[in-house]
Amino acid sequence: MVGSALVRRSIGRRLAILRRAANLTQEQAAEHLQKGRATIARMEDGTEGVRFRDIDVKAMCELYGAEQADLDLLLALTAETRNGRKKSWWHDYTETELPQFFGLYVSLEDSAETIRQYEVELIPGLLQTRAYAEQVHQVPKGYVDQAERERRVTVRLARQSLLSRPRAPHLSVILNEAVLHRLVGGADVMAEQFKHLLDVTQRGNISVRVLPFAAGIHGGMAASTPFSLLDFPTDPVGEVLEPPLAYVDTLTGALYLNKPDESSAYQLVWEDLDDRAIDEAASKKMIATALEELSGD
Repeated sequence: MVGSALVRRSIGRRLAILRRAANLTQEQAAEHLQKGRATIARMEDGTEGVRFRDIDVKAMCELYGAEQADLDLLLALTAETRNGRKKSWWHDYTETELPQFFGLYVSLEDSAETIRQYEVELIPGLLQTRAYAEQVHQVPKGYVDQAERERRVTVRLARQSLLSRPRAPHLSVILNEAVLHRLVGGADVMAEQFKHLLDVTQRGNISVRVLPFAAGIHGGMAASTPFSLLDFPTDPVGEVLEPPLAYVDTLTGALYLNKPDESSAYQLVWEDLDDRAIDEAASKKMIATALEELSGD
């Protein structure tokens, strides 16, 4: 499933490439097209709410001296933004419930073909139970009120639907072993969470592996924080709609790293983690053992 945000960003990126190839600045393009520079910038950024009209795309391609094949592809992508105007579920949430910086991630996650996540402290949001997620959102106290926390939990659980839809993305998770030993919400909450992990890994599109303490020094220490890697589908001519993206949460926002040197650095970290993590069968045994220890069996 390809979301409209991904298509908008792809159109904008292609238009920017064509403009630069024509040796035009955004200001010069705006003057020729009788538009404001801010409008050109929003189109090239694929900003939420921007509309790509055929007449505008044709005018830009003519100004930039684009090949017919480029125009045809851009018009096809433009048509897809119109066909995909159905409101996405996350648009129903406020800025407080779903900050704009994270709303972009949710829209890209929804369009990804593969999602890879390394977690240091917690079960990733896409695999959390409600009880576990509720405990996670208790911290830091005083940051938001109880009603707000509940709405944020609802958003987190809503994201999980993408894993069970038709043509669902493949999710590959590597958990630091510490995640299995961190008691979140007590034994009952953890037991339910471990059972859920064992259940979802029966699906063909979800893989969970553990990076054991015995792995010693590893690439994740260089990254120092959890991160996600998103890979995206291709367009009608076989080019990726969006470059690979590394996403890193911060206390007050997020980092979107899609420059080749940025995303490749996280790719190298992932490859090291992938080499050191135990296989899926051994990981399931480790999770099952953690579950048994909670119940005292």
